[in-house]
Amino acid sequence: ETGFAAESRWGPEFEFYVFDSVAFENEVHRVGYRLESQEGVWNSTAGGLGHYIPLHGGYHAHPPRDSLYNLRSEMCLHLEAMGVPIKYHHHEVGGPGQLEIETPLMGLLESGDATMKVKYVTKMTAAAHNQTATFMPKPLFGEAGNGMHFHQMLMREDLSLFYDAEGYAGLSQMALHYVGGLLAHGPALLAFTNPSTNSFRRLVPGYEAPVNLFFSVGNRSAAVRIPLYAGSSTQQRIEFRPPDATCNVYLALAAQLMAGLDGIVNEIDPTAAGFGPFDTNVFDWPLEERKAVKGLPASLGD
Repeated sequence: ETGFAAESRWGPEFEFYVFDSVAFENEVHRVGYRLESQEGVWNSTAGGLGHYIPLHGGYHAHPPRDSLYNLRSEMCLHLEAMGVPIKYHHHEVGGPGQLEIETPLMGLLESGDATMKVKYVTKMTAAAHNQTATFMPKPLFGEAGNGMHFHQMLMREDLSLFYDAEGYAGLSQMALHYVGGLLAHGPALLAFTNPSTNSFRRLVPGYEAPVNLFFSVGNRSAAVRIPLYAGSSTQQRIEFRPPDATCNVYLALAAQLMAGLDGIVNEIDPTAAGFGPFDTNVFDWPLEERKAVKGLPASLGD
């Protein structure tokens, strides 16, 4: 209805862990939990084969260390049989069983429906193998959490309206205003995209999680990242990184679109608003300069 574009397209990244067993206790005299994965570094002596994955060392691991390759492939085959196209799957950075499946960009409603199918199929397929799949944002203390980053763009006639070869990182003025809207409304957006207490266990420094309200090229601590590999007239997009899979995906999609469109309507300039771009590691900056960078809320209360 705004007339800005013919359609929006969306591509979530689905991060999840697969565990071999899950146990917990909540007794009068003790409380605790135990999660097991054959890939866990703590199981490095099991069987004496040495095919474990170090903490934070699982990104694009390959077999035999990636013991869950066949399970992911089976999940993807089930999804494709249900009409959900798959872009790729791989082992994620979390050593003990963190995985990722990604779909191509789709229309908003189609992407929401695909998300529900992905979550269902991954859990059911894991259960069929006596394993547990979880999209919980932070199931393991001290290891990478599970996000659901949303790649997104506005299109007309199969061309991305976010593309301008002369703009910063290939972004058009419309794209920059859209980014400005996402960042200006970032704290409110998290009520829709990160609605659980555990969501904020993930949004902490040091684990490739976004903790700052700024945009950048390839900076994983930024709330909005510009993927350099997608810089073309048909693929140019932005990636909103805070969300996780505890959200109601339909509300999360709608909220992000509304925030971005508001940025276009009100011509919110992200640079003038102090949202970057910052293309160096902000954690290497002097303390006083880091304090000037706007941060994401640290809790639901914020």
